Amino acid sequence: VLSFSFFPVSVMPFERFVQTGRIAKASAGPLKGRLVAIVDVIDQNRVLVDGPLTGVPRQEYRLNNLHLTKYRIKFPYTAPTRIVRKAWTESDLKAQWKVSPWSVKAQNICKRSSLNDFDRFKLRYAKRQRNKLLTIAFNTLKKRTKADGTPRVLKKDRRERLRAEKAKGGKKAAAKK
Repeated sequence: VLSFSFFPVSVMPFERFVQTGRIAKASAGPLKGRLVAIVDVIDQNRVLVDGPLTGVPRQEYRLNNLHLTKYRIKFPYTAPTRIVRKAWTESDLKAQWKVSPWSVKAQNICKRSSLNDFDRFKLRYAKRQRNKLLTIAFNTLKKRTKADGTPRVLKKDRRERLRAEKAKGGKKAAAKK
């Protein structure tokens, strides 16, 4: 007899559900990239969406073309557009979305796609310079560290330490005379 008592019973694997008030990002068609709120579930393939503050009129939309976000606003089942708009503004969703990693990534992609040839050249050159500095720093640390992670004393370090001690000793001897 196998016992599966080590599996947690009450853990839900999903956190984002297709439900009234769930905010989603459209991924295809003329609405691509816009945020919408799910107002009603029509069937297992389609939902009724509304985006009063993103310029999306109320319409049915395929679930295959929606990406569910972690955001959800509260409004009644099949609420009219004015109530969806009110709930959207009260939740301050626009500000939350602007700082989300998903939005930041989308903005960066948009910036990158709008670069001209010279801007791409400057970006490539700057990356090359940064990578040179990183390589030098990495190799220096690698050279100064043993395989077990302890610091390694190089001949150069010993020479510099001896010179510093001689300089201190020379100054002390001159001060005594």
